[in-house]
Amino acid sequence: MSLSFYSYPKCGTCRKAKKWLEDNNADFNEIHIVENPPSKEELKSLYEKSGMPLKKFFNTSGKKYRELGLKDKVNSASDEELLEILSSDGMLIKRPITTDGSKVTVGFKEETFEETWK
Repeated sequence: MSLSFYSYPKCGTCRKAKKWLEDNNADFNEIHIVENPPSKEELKSLYEKSGMPLKKFFNTSGKKYRELGLKDKVNSASDEELLEILSSDGMLIKRPITTDGSKVTVGFKEETFEETWK
């Protein structure tokens, strides 16, 4: 099973997740989330498979998120609008996103990776 691993190389959380994948001999394809952000359709698919609220896909600690004043918008906008915003800039997306095509994790928590990708 090959995983798609959307990450940002300068992100410490992404580096920890990548190290976990390497240490556990996971087969994965790393995708630079800023240079090759997932399309609106891909994000919709990831969101639907994740079972998480769409607002969990936002990088809420990012500078761009604050600059655009998205804090209030994520609570009132439609899923369509939120997907449009997310697909406009890879820096707005919480990372890493890891998927095998049916399961999806967002961010990195070692116990979640243990349960999902081991």
